[in-house]
Amino acid sequence: QVQLIESGGGLVPPGGSLRLSCVASGQTSNSYTMGWFRQVPGRQREFVAAIRRRGGHTYYADSVQGRFFISRDNAKIATYLEMNSLKPEDTAVYYCAYDNSLILSSIRVGEHYDYWGQGTQVTVSS
Repeated sequence: QVQLIESGGGLVPPGGSLRLSCVASGQTSNSYTMGWFRQVPGRQREFVAAIRRRGGHTYYADSVQGRFFISRDNAKIATYLEMNSLKPEDTAVYYCAYDNSLILSSIRVGEHYDYWGQGTQVTVSS
């Protein structure tokens, strides 16, 4: 089992920035992938970004490319999502996801991640 603890959500005006954090503990591996997804009530969960431990390769949704940046800390088994130039449409509950062995084609698919955080609310509003 892997446990994920998220933090960093909140209320921010349009154009502002927020940084989300997610720390994993438990039966982690050296080949993990950690990702961020978001969901608005009544809509499907949406891929935001992901990062692989090996090589630090990153992946982004088109809607956040150039505004959001994902990073990792291998020693802490943590991932961070730096969100800049936030828009009202970025408002959602953001979830951290983790998998010990995810193939490339599955990185953007939430159903393929085995572990999830509790979610943190991000609200972009003036």
